[in-house]
Amino acid sequence: MALDSGATAWILASTALVMLMTPAVGFFYGGLVRRKNLISMITLSFVAFALVSIQWVVIGYSFAFGSDVSGFIGNLEYLGLNNVTMEPGAFSPVVPGLLFMVFQLVFAAVTMAIVTSGIAERVKFSAYLVFALIWTTIVYDPLAHWVWGGGWAAQFGALDFAGGTVVHISSGFAALALALVIGKRVGFGKYVMEPNNIPLTILGAALLWFGWFGFNAGSAVAANGLAANAFVTTNTAAAAGALAWMLVSWLNGRPSSLGFVSGAVAGLVSITPAAGFVTPMAAIVIGAVGGVFCYCIMLWRIRKGLDESLDAWAIHGMGGLWGALATGIFAVAAVNGASGLIERNVHQFVANAAGALAAVVYAFVVTYILAVAIDKTIGLRVTEEEEYVGLDLSQHGERC
Repeated sequence: MALDSGATAWILASTALVMLMTPAVGFFYGGLVRRKNLISMITLSFVAFALVSIQWVVIGYSFAFGSDVSGFIGNLEYLGLNNVTMEPGAFSPVVPGLLFMVFQLVFAAVTMAIVTSGIAERVKFSAYLVFALIWTTIVYDPLAHWVWGGGWAAQFGALDFAGGTVVHISSGFAALALALVIGKRVGFGKYVMEPNNIPLTILGAALLWFGWFGFNAGSAVAANGLAANAFVTTNTAAAAGALAWMLVSWLNGRPSSLGFVSGAVAGLVSITPAAGFVTPMAAIVIGAVGGVFCYCIMLWRIRKGLDESLDAWAIHGMGGLWGALATGIFAVAAVNGASGLIERNVHQFVANAAGALAAVVYAFVVTYILAVAIDKTIGLRVTEEEEYVGLDLSQHGERC
């Protein structure tokens, strides 16, 4: 097919919107940690973008979107972007292959940024660099291939419009695995570790909401009605999630701004796999349930004393899992040709559940093994003295 200038312009804009989400994650997380670790958290996200940008160009895109090898990973046909041109490609019939490649690159980068939740305030910067490079290669790339690159999940019929499984389940459960390996922060549970800058977190959430329009609507890879549907369902679910989290948390105290923006992110995560398959009315249900569900998971984490305290697991991991299941329930053929349980298509629900649960197991187990290996070799965690001083100073030699 010939290049479509309108679609090309839209995906260029969407790529820029999604790129903004990576520093937005840094702002969101940076406001939640103690002041002595603010620079560190923002830096981890920015570095993730740079590191993944090189990895994706050299090998990541080929592993994710190269011709299928045993349903697990792509081959090396796109190594170093060989055969990726300015002309339409196999996955981009109306936009340049190079543009589709970089659109997928920004997805991979923001995924790595989300993972930093599990190591907040205690990771050795050099170990993080090694972990991020290997994790993107052996966890993110295969999962992207399973779902989007023609791998086994796609062959089985699993649906993931914009990354509920590939991005959010993988990053959320990876963050949980990392948190378990690296251990609790010194003093966790003994004294209060309050956020240093809630307005910065709110700004990060606002930028995430803004960037998410490119994340979801851009995944139509066209400027058409499907993109418009994804745009509307995205905004609707975010609003429903924000209001639902706020209302349910109000029962336990006051309606905090932090709870409101956390609910918005939960709604955004929940709608991500479904955005191009469901109606706006279904998006209200998906977002609201996502907000309440993720809030309850967060409370459970707190009761159990798990120090995954920026809640990538509760919001991204569990929200992504709910979103994948919800796609198998609420998908309707009138939107994009796929039917879910609501239209009596049991196979679609089974396929989505299988893909999501496989991603949960793969992301958690492989991340856990990788984290243990790095910890046993170069060490994953800073010393107690460095943690006490703060990562801004001990790892970067800087202060706010």
